[in-house]
Amino acid sequence: MTATLLAGCLVLATSCAGAAPAERASTAVPAKPPAVAEPVATTPTTSPRKGPEPVKPTGNAINVHKVRWTKAKAVSKRKVQLTWWSGVAPCTVLDHVKVKETAKRVTVTLYEGTAPKARNVSCIMIAIEKTTTVTLKKPIGKRQVVDGAK
Repeated sequence: MTATLLAGCLVLATSCAGAAPAERASTAVPAKPPAVAEPVATTPTTSPRKGPEPVKPTGNAINVHKVRWTKAKAVSKRKVQLTWWSGVAPCTVLDHVKVKETAKRVTVTLYEGTAPKARNVSCIMIAIEKTTTVTLKKPIGKRQVVDGAK
């Protein structure tokens, strides 16, 4: 038995009766390299969505908790569009929205959770921007819109 150091690896060679060392070495190396599969395309086949994904409350989520929103925009006298970062459905869904109105402010709280059908599902950890629109009882006027999850 002989030991040789090649490119940082220790190679051990043993000899067996019968074949010459050159013949044994030639049978150990494959004639051509193994076939390599084509890479899988990771680009979407449809055009990507422009802007946040519109969602509606499901009302049946489990493990519900408050979520902070990043933007509130009045889209009419009595409607406010909220935008926030979230996970993908069904692992993360909007359960409900709570709105508390006073003369000086509108407090909006988003509640998210997991859809019941995703209870034992592996979820990818990726953030997507979502949006939902809430209707107020009175026109927004000069009232301040406040995040109830802060």
